[in-house]
Amino acid sequence: MIAVNARAVFSPEGPFKLTTIERRDLKPHDVLIEIKYAGICHSDIHTARGDWGPVDYPLVPGHEIAGIVAQVGADVTRYAAGDRVGVGCMVDSCRQCEPCQNGEEQYCESGNTGTYAAIDRYGQYTQGGYSTHIVVTEDFVVKIPDGIALDAAAPLLCAGITTYSPLRHWGAAPGKKVAVIGLGGLGHMAVKLAHAMGAEVTVLSQTLKKKEDGLKLGASHYYATSDAETFKKLANSFDLIINTVSAKIDINAYLSLLALDGTLVNVGAPSEPLPVQVFSLIPYRRSFAGSTIGGIRETQEMLDFCAEHRIVPEIEIISASQIDEAWERILASDVRYRFVIDIGTMENE
Repeated sequence: MIAVNARAVFSPEGPFKLTTIERRDLKPHDVLIEIKYAGICHSDIHTARGDWGPVDYPLVPGHEIAGIVAQVGADVTRYAAGDRVGVGCMVDSCRQCEPCQNGEEQYCESGNTGTYAAIDRYGQYTQGGYSTHIVVTEDFVVKIPDGIALDAAAPLLCAGITTYSPLRHWGAAPGKKVAVIGLGGLGHMAVKLAHAMGAEVTVLSQTLKKKEDGLKLGASHYYATSDAETFKKLANSFDLIINTVSAKIDINAYLSLLALDGTLVNVGAPSEPLPVQVFSLIPYRRSFAGSTIGGIRETQEMLDFCAEHRIVPEIEIISASQIDEAWERILASDVRYRFVIDIGTMENE
């Protein structure tokens, strides 16, 4: 086993403490990655605080991982020491079911193995990227293009692919009208990506305080959902709506904004139900859908797309000792737009 430094929570209330965790010795197809940066996702907070169900502690979150290959197993063919690589929300799957065979491991019928808070095929509890190193099978590692800095690459491994996948699946393209609910970590990436795909983008946010940001990021329009006139003005307008918020909202009001055959896709994951009235869907043949991350193949496609179009998230770099503060700021919506931990600061604690 390989002992590495990490930041972990030991209860739902936290706080984070410096600790040591063990990574498995390299199997023939494994890659040892020295983690340079780890993004902070709202899912980290939901999981650690038990919002989505009980978890085992201590817990090391983090599934937006960017680093450098330090060592490879004897049979690894895709990577070599020194390569710039990333790891996202999953580190394994059954690889046998139809979704896995089709390159959609995120929908593995046996359930893919999460980067943290899961049990892997070796019976070990997975621990995430708030740590100095991680061991992952080469099939679940992606290459970070040279045109993307490692710190900016980290959030693409979750926020980037979580928004890229539904935009691609539901056909964001020239001539399409796409709305994005919320301009946070996920939302600001959805705006950038949809704009790069050629769609006409509208941001739907509670207030107009981030309007200037939204327009700079690529939106053509920006509306406050706290204004009831917004829903009247935009009724039956959009081909696709991406809901990125992790809070309970009046989903039926937003469904009314869809045009004929439009789809509202939920990528935010609130812990409370979102009740849907059937007559919000029937009159205009609307659809209410969900989407998770992408598969490994699509994640690599997303990274290459971002490199080609020079798309990176807006980030704020923090030290490992600032994670607790960053979590509280996320809950207060006080981040523009993604915190990224400089893992090198953990070694100096």
